[in-house]
Amino acid sequence: MARTRRIEAGELTEADAIRQAQRGDAAAFERLYRLHSRRVYSLCLRMVSNPAEAEDLTQEAFLQLFRKIQTFRGESAFSTWLHRLAVNVVLMRLRKKSLAVTSLEEATEPDEESGGPRKDIGAPDPLLTGSIDRVNLGRAIEQLPPGYKTVFVLHDVQGYEHNEIAAIMKCSIGNSKSQLHKARMRLRDLLHEAERAKARAKREAAKQEQELTEPGSPPGAEN
Repeated sequence: MARTRRIEAGELTEADAIRQAQRGDAAAFERLYRLHSRRVYSLCLRMVSNPAEAEDLTQEAFLQLFRKIQTFRGESAFSTWLHRLAVNVVLMRLRKKSLAVTSLEEATEPDEESGGPRKDIGAPDPLLTGSIDRVNLGRAIEQLPPGYKTVFVLHDVQGYEHNEIAAIMKCSIGNSKSQLHKARMRLRDLLHEAERAKARAKREAAKQEQELTEPGSPPGAEN
């Protein structure tokens, strides 16, 4: 009987699995875990860049889901609601590490340099597309403040729209766009600095190689 029930639970639609999990059905909850755990893990990994910690955060997110699934009312997509839980779990962990968390409620003020309105801050940044050293990009993302990193990962990595990010982060669409714009600007600066450092290292290596290969003074040239 238990085997039959497990098979049936595995064939449940997401909506049916949610309803049954809200009634305490463990097999239905397992179905939800199988449907969503990989993407939750991917989100956590992008935010902390540590596989073991990402796995731990994924388990914590689903523990929170188990505790709170009865509060899901279907006002947003279940995946959006679940990822909000996951993001909150990650941000709580980051706060405990005493990292500076940038507020997602920061107003979209005029551009500090020009005083005029910002450019279309929700548009793709051509300087962050194309051929980019993925290692340097990963390192640069790691240096972003958690608030910037969260919006950047959700939008540019996970593919969420700003209205979905606003629902996940409980902020306005304008604030989501502002955080993304600032994240991209910071990334651009970090990537440019990485390229400059790489160019300096190349020049230094070439200089050292030239010094090693330059012929010495011919024998008997002393006065």
